[in-house]
Amino acid sequence: MSEPVKFEKDTVIVVFGASGDLAKKKTFPALFGLFREGYLDSSTKIYGYARSDLSHEALRERIEPYLKRPNGNEDDTKVEEFFKMITYIHGAYDTADGYVKLRKSIEEFESERKVSEPHRLFYFALPPSVFLTVATHIKNNLYANDGVTRLIVEKPFGHDLESAKALQKDLAPLFREDEIFRIDHYLGKELVKNILVLRFGNTLLNASWNKENLQSIQISFKEPFGTEGRGGYFDNIGIIRDVMQNHLLQVLTLLTMERPVSFDPESVRDEKVKVLKAMAKIDHNDVLLGQYGKSEDGSKPGYRDDETVDKNSKCVTFAALAFKIQNERWDGVPIIMRAGKALNEGKVEIRLQYKAVASGVFKDIPNNELVIRVQPDAAVYMKFNAKTPGLSNATQVTDLNLTYSSRYKNFWIPEAYEVLIRDALLGDHSNFVRDDELEISWSLFTPLLEFLEGPNAPTPEIYPYGSRGPKALKEYLAKHNYQMQDKHPYTWPVTSPEESESSKL
Repeated sequence: MSEPVKFEKDTVIVVFGASGDLAKKKTFPALFGLFREGYLDSSTKIYGYARSDLSHEALRERIEPYLKRPNGNEDDTKVEEFFKMITYIHGAYDTADGYVKLRKSIEEFESERKVSEPHRLFYFALPPSVFLTVATHIKNNLYANDGVTRLIVEKPFGHDLESAKALQKDLAPLFREDEIFRIDHYLGKELVKNILVLRFGNTLLNASWNKENLQSIQISFKEPFGTEGRGGYFDNIGIIRDVMQNHLLQVLTLLTMERPVSFDPESVRDEKVKVLKAMAKIDHNDVLLGQYGKSEDGSKPGYRDDETVDKNSKCVTFAALAFKIQNERWDGVPIIMRAGKALNEGKVEIRLQYKAVASGVFKDIPNNELVIRVQPDAAVYMKFNAKTPGLSNATQVTDLNLTYSSRYKNFWIPEAYEVLIRDALLGDHSNFVRDDELEISWSLFTPLLEFLEGPNAPTPEIYPYGSRGPKALKEYLAKHNYQMQDKHPYTWPVTSPEESESSKL
């Protein structure tokens, strides 16, 4: 294996919102993962900044339980070294005092290290309501005029098209587009990053990745839990804003974009924008909406049982949407995006179903499927038909299987945030959302959201907590060319005739 590529020495990283959940569960653990694996130089200075008046020890107590130690005692030493790199400064977000204090500390650090061209990265682990305030103070007090300044901004990037445009308009005078990194952590997931290689690096797959061979595409997001006391917050967002307009749409663009002229960041993002522009408006009459109710055994509460939720809420906790791409490659292929909370399992996967084989020799033989399972247990497998072993001429469904946990046992597979923070430090925008891409995606979803939240909003179908979703889902999928495999039970992987029924897909 090649040696890790380290970043510039004496880089400064500031995590705003350092006392919050995102910082302790994702940002700091990602920075530690990079440091642990040799991708972050020990000369890096990390600042935590937040309003809470915390000691260094108190901050460590919050963060340390979330730091992964795959190498045991060796990593314990790394943990000690990591926390020596961190300084915590508390201050308000809306006044200059804290930023001035932070600037003095950064300048002292850079002066001691004789840094001639500062390299500063600011991470916003913050609610959107303070983005502009913090960005303005960074520009006025912390901007590296003689070096490199970069901002990582967490979603949501606005609430709709109008607010997204307003945010971009406000940030534009402060920072150049190449200094802003809009992070969508799904773009850092291993299997999402692998989509372009799978497509364009394999003639076998690339040749069949079109309307002539595929009859439907599904992108599915399933969570086995509900809002769990956060209903009041979720009521203003819903499942479409939460994961579909951002995470799943990003996956969709990678699945359907044309081959970029190169893999430089702007070429990739150019093709994503092109395919977004080719998408037809979402048909308000062609959506399936659901909201979870109590579980069938009564042990789990329904969404509206949450005291923070309006008893008449029409908030959507499950949605299935159909996308139509009006170009030569995809015209006529339905692309279904579905996502839901309080379902029977936790899973994120992409399913490309191929057209049926010609009738004649075979009768009632199942369609081939290429499945990319993003989580859990990252895997890529192709479901295909083969003769059942023995004297029988019967066929069975089997698979070509790449399961990461068995194939790549000795590989470090980085977490999504580790990947994206590294990219930002290197100035690589490939896996971040560009301003025009953001605007087009909001223009696609905003009319639907206005319809669902307007005075004549439809009432979502109630589905039981822990179920597969609304009862109408099966019919909805069939309507959009997905051939259910009910007649062809399939276990993965098939190892013997006695294979447990529990592993059916």
